[in-house]
Amino acid sequence: MQSRTPASRTGRPRSAAADAAILAATREGLVELGWSGLTLSDVAARAGVAKTTLYRRWSGKHELVVDAVAELFDELALPDRGSLAADIEGVVLQFAAILDRPEAKCGLMGVVAESTRDDALRERVRTSIVERQKRLVLAGRARAQERGELPPEADPEESARTVDLIFDMAAGAVVHRTLVSGKPADEEWARGFTHILLLGLTTPLPNLTPPGEPVS
Repeated sequence: MQSRTPASRTGRPRSAAADAAILAATREGLVELGWSGLTLSDVAARAGVAKTTLYRRWSGKHELVVDAVAELFDELALPDRGSLAADIEGVVLQFAAILDRPEAKCGLMGVVAESTRDDALRERVRTSIVERQKRLVLAGRARAQERGELPPEADPEESARTVDLIFDMAAGAVVHRTLVSGKPADEEWARGFTHILLLGLTTPLPNLTPPGEPVS
């Protein structure tokens, strides 16, 4: 198993241009070679850098692929299409389009599989991809609250729980649809999914207290 010790950040300052070239080369390699065929030597050659340059930035292939895929998801933007439903559909379609790209599909499936036996890698996926993209939920919910489409939530803990639930439902559904079922997340599907999601968002959560326990 690869070492998960963070790569050293001492020495010369990092070059943004070199980082961009390395991440682009990683995605290119995923398309041409697949997960199992991708090596750091190949990435270094494609990026025109020494292999040691990669190891100064990333401790191994898994971490490098996480960052290369995370950069793709950073392309996601919240559209302003006039309503919460239309905004959600827009993000869902963007997300599905990214997952349909071979570098995203191959890279994400690879690191998720590896993370099942590597807690540090799972945490890197969570912080680099999942937590960063929750910005879309926060922005979309705030916009919907300003429009009066969703009620405000004064309790920070309840608000954070709602954000987690929305993200899990939306991201989980699109990933399952595109990567597990292998079916298109097209406009018709996005519209139907959004309709079901919003029914849940506009209805108060049920009492989740287990039977026999007192309600506080």
